[in-house]
Amino acid sequence: MTPSVTHILFATNLSRNSTYALRHTASLAQATGAKIHVLHVNEPVSEDARITFEIFVVNEDSRTSATRARHEMVRKLLAERQARFWAALEDKDRKVRDQVTSVEVTDGYPAEVILRRARELGCDLIVMGTHDHGLSHSFLGTVAKRVLRRSDIPTLIIPYRDDADTPAK
Repeated sequence: MTPSVTHILFATNLSRNSTYALRHTASLAQATGAKIHVLHVNEPVSEDARITFEIFVVNEDSRTSATRARHEMVRKLLAERQARFWAALEDKDRKVRDQVTSVEVTDGYPAEVILRRARELGCDLIVMGTHDHGLSHSFLGTVAKRVLRRSDIPTLIIPYRDDADTPAK
């Protein structure tokens, strides 16, 4: 007996590997008929950065505007990458795009938000990609580790590949 997958949370960090992880998500959704929920979490800025921002941008409206601009920039980048991803698929595979039921950009601690939203959305599976090995590897690897350790929902981690940007075949 195979467990049913009806809702997949695709947590993206907008890294190079996220397109490759989306390819796996789309394939699983196509095979199971599952709905896809796309989530990107903006990490909180450091305390030092927050204080510096408040010192130099004293107007509360300007700070609020800057936060909104950050969200809009991420939404635009997310939309552009998804458009390129779907356009690269063959016509028969492109129909899975209709199974994307939500795209969300929010602020918070990524692991906590991913786990909370997966529960709230009734997801049966969480899919995340890993990063290439750069300066941020240890912190960003921590997000996947935290999700894996704390999740009671099956979680699929897609390993980094050098050719992750190659269009789907």
